[in-house]
Amino acid sequence: MASSFDFNRITDRFNTHITQRIAIGTRHEATTPAALKAALAEFISTFIFVFAGQGSGMAYSKITHDAPTSPSGLIIASIAHAFALFVAVSIAANISGGHVNPAVTFGACLGGQITVFRSILYWVAQLLGSVAACFLLTFVTGGMSTGAFGLTGVSVWQAFVLEIVMTFGLVYTVYATALDPKNGSLGTIAPIAIGFIVGANILVGGAFDGASMNPAVSFGPAVASWTWTYQWVYWAGPLVGGGLAGIVYSLFFMTHSHEPLPATEY
Repeated sequence: MASSFDFNRITDRFNTHITQRIAIGTRHEATTPAALKAALAEFISTFIFVFAGQGSGMAYSKITHDAPTSPSGLIIASIAHAFALFVAVSIAANISGGHVNPAVTFGACLGGQITVFRSILYWVAQLLGSVAACFLLTFVTGGMSTGAFGLTGVSVWQAFVLEIVMTFGLVYTVYATALDPKNGSLGTIAPIAIGFIVGANILVGGAFDGASMNPAVSFGPAVASWTWTYQWVYWAGPLVGGGLAGIVYSLFFMTHSHEPLPATEY
């Protein structure tokens, strides 16, 4: 009886969350100065993150003539991405929230932290930032290929699950340290915590599927190299993982009103 009651209560909470927490917003959001500034901040932060992260792999390959998925290559990628994401989140946090990732934006949207219309605006900015970074990398390196994410020794479905799990951990960390209004002084370490979880996940999944956790990170190199193999994995996996994290954290651990928080609040 208790088990049935708990299940029904959780189901009711989930239905309430879906119908009342997600805010659609209006199409006019895309033209407001605040939204445009936030989108520009997302573009710049994503550009910085992808330029440093993807560029570190290209530099490693040029210097060592070794694959970026070698042991030392994974360590370099982990450190470069952790540092770059720490900076990218920090510089945009007070403007856009410092998402730097469509999966984070999607998780924030499902958790009622950002409207659907603003989420779409962020997505466009993040994808353009990644593409611009990759084309600029190709130019400044004398035509070197940015490469593209691919699978090594795992099936498509194994990589799909791996991306779900890694991105769940990333977005859950974002909620716990940056989006939860109860975090207090913990919010000051949010950028470094977010950078650390990405760096750690690269050490776990980098040798298997590149450890994207971010559709923008895989989209830019795919456009620059025009390589689209398994691209759906790097979209579906992070979006599912980020969405689950957003729903789980906001459903069980956050108490907030139906009105989404302004960008400056997180």
